[in-house]
Amino acid sequence: QVQLVESGGGSVQSGGSLRLSCAASIDTVNYNRMGWFRQAPGTDREWVGSITSRGTTIYVDSVEGRFIISRDNAKNTVYLQMNSLKPEDTGMYYCAAVCRVTPCSRWADFTYWGQGTQVTVSE
Repeated sequence: QVQLVESGGGSVQSGGSLRLSCAASIDTVNYNRMGWFRQAPGTDREWVGSITSRGTTIYVDSVEGRFIISRDNAKNTVYLQMNSLKPEDTGMYYCAAVCRVTPCSRWADFTYWGQGTQVTVSE
């Protein structure tokens, strides 16, 4: 069983930055694709981006150029650096591990999920 724990959420003003972390309980980040999702109240869960085992990243268009996913293999941790934050980035952010089904951009494509960390961006 893999446990994922997100941290780093908080409140920030528009234009600010936050860095989220996702710590895995075992050495899964080194061998599997990891993903980040978010969900705002009253909306569907949205895929934010993914990182492959080789470090290749892909993002949803709305965050491209502002968000960066990276990982630290030694710490079994994946990061989501969020810059130039906008109010529409507000939501609960979740990380996901072990993608079983491509394209690895849907919640059900992954096997494990964290509990989430809240991000709130004000005007």
